[in-house]
Amino acid sequence: MNDATLPRNAPPPNMAPIDFETELGPLPLQGVLPEGLRGTLVRNGPNPVVPDPKAHWFAGDGMLHSFTLADGQVHYRNRWLRTDLWRAATEGRDLTSSFQKARVSDGPPPTHDGTGNTNVIAHAGRLLALEEAHLPIGFELPTLATLGATDFDGALSGAFTAHPKTDPRTGELLFFGYGTPAKLSNSMSFGVISREGRVTRFEHFEAPYASMVHDFMATDRHVMFPVMPLTASMERAQSGRPPYAWEPDYGTRVGLMPRDGGTADIVWWRGPSCYAFHVMNAWEADGSLFADVMQFATPPLFPKPDGSPASEITPQSWLVRWQFDLSNPSREFTQTRIADVPGEFPRIDDRFAGLPYRHGWYTCHAETTSGGPPRLYAGLAHIDHAKPGTERDMYMFPAPEVVSEGVFVPRSPDAEEGDGWLLATVWRGATNTSDLVIFDARALAKGPVCTVSLPHRVPVGFHGNWFGEEHA
Repeated sequence: MNDATLPRNAPPPNMAPIDFETELGPLPLQGVLPEGLRGTLVRNGPNPVVPDPKAHWFAGDGMLHSFTLADGQVHYRNRWLRTDLWRAATEGRDLTSSFQKARVSDGPPPTHDGTGNTNVIAHAGRLLALEEAHLPIGFELPTLATLGATDFDGALSGAFTAHPKTDPRTGELLFFGYGTPAKLSNSMSFGVISREGRVTRFEHFEAPYASMVHDFMATDRHVMFPVMPLTASMERAQSGRPPYAWEPDYGTRVGLMPRDGGTADIVWWRGPSCYAFHVMNAWEADGSLFADVMQFATPPLFPKPDGSPASEITPQSWLVRWQFDLSNPSREFTQTRIADVPGEFPRIDDRFAGLPYRHGWYTCHAETTSGGPPRLYAGLAHIDHAKPGTERDMYMFPAPEVVSEGVFVPRSPDAEEGDGWLLATVWRGATNTSDLVIFDARALAKGPVCTVSLPHRVPVGFHGNWFGEEHA
C-alpha cells in the first residue's frame, strides 16, 4: 500500500501503528444506523508493539478493531492478539518475525505462533484470526481476548491460509498452505474442515516452483491453486538476499483440482506472468472455470532477487477475469480486464462464494488532477456484472483520506444478492481520526447512510468480517 506520491520507503499516511488499547461508546453518529444491522465488524491488521523501520509491513503484530452495533448504538474496542511475538515485544525479548528477513545463521529460526494479523473468520463456533504462515489463533467476542493457536484437535500442522473459503452449500471450510512443511519450498497443502469443525481432508503436494501464494479459488466442483512468480528461496535467504522476490520468467501456473478427487489429480495450467493477492470470486459455467482476481503486472512491496526494486513506480491492480476452457488441450488460460478503475481488496456477497454471481465491491484508486500517480485506496467501487460498461457506482473520499476494504452484510438471510450494507473504516486526514462508514451496498454513489466517529485513528490494515449477534 505504499503511496506512489511519497518517496520510496516512506510510509503513507496512517500506516504507523497506534500504541494503546481502549473501549469507547456509544460513539457519535451522523445519519441513521440501519435498523436490523446488529452484530460486530472486526478488522485486523499489522500494528507492531515495537516499530522497526527496517521490518516489512506484513510482519507487524496483529491488532483487532471491533465495532459492535446494537439498539441504535455503536461501541468500539481494540486489542492486540496475545501471541508469542507480542509477549516477547512487551517483555523486551528478541523474538522477531522472520518474514522477508535474510538469515545468515544456519541454525533453526525461533518458533512462535505467528502474528495472526491478516484476516478474521468464524467457523464451527470458533472465531479465528489468520495469517498465512501459522495456525489460526482463536479469539472471543465481545472482549477480543486471545484464546491461542488451534490445530483443530491435533489434525492440523504448518501453514494455514489467511483466505480460506466457506462453501455456502455445505458449510465446509476449504483451506491451503504454502511453504509447508518445509519453509520457502514448493511444498503445499490442502484441506477441508466440516461444518461441525472436524478436519476431513489434509493432503500435501508440490507446486511447479516455490512461490508466495496469498489466496486461492474454490468453486462448487473444483479448487484452483495460483502459483505466480513472486518466488521463494531458502538459498537466497541464507545468503543474505530477499527470501521472496519477483522472477517473471517463471510465468504463472494454476493447478486445477476436482473437489471429488485429490491432490494427485491436480492439472497445471499456464498463463502470462502476473501477481494477484486477492480473488473476488470463482465459479463454473459452460465447460469453463472462471476466476475474477485483482491482478498486478508486478507485485508491490517486493524486490527482484538482487534486492533492487521490481518496479520504479508503485504497481496497480485491476479486476481481471481468468477463464479456463476445460476443452482446451493446451491448458492455457486467458486474462481479460473487466473494470476500468484500479483498486484492491475485492469482496462479494459471501452467500454466492464459488457460484455464479452478479455483485462485487473493491477499494478503488483516484486519478490526480495534476497527471501524477493515482491516490491509492481513495474510494469504494461497486461492480454489477449484469450491467457491464454502464454508469459507475462509486464513492470517492476527498484527499488525503484512505478507506479500508468494504465488508458486505446482507439485509436479511434471504435477501437477494447484493441487497444489504457495505461497511468500511476511513482515515480522515484533516483530523487524523477514523470513522466507520455504512453504505447501501448497491448505491454507493449516494454516500454513507451512517457515519460513526472515533476520536482516534484505525491504522491501515488488511481484512475484516461481520459477525452476527450469535457470536457475541
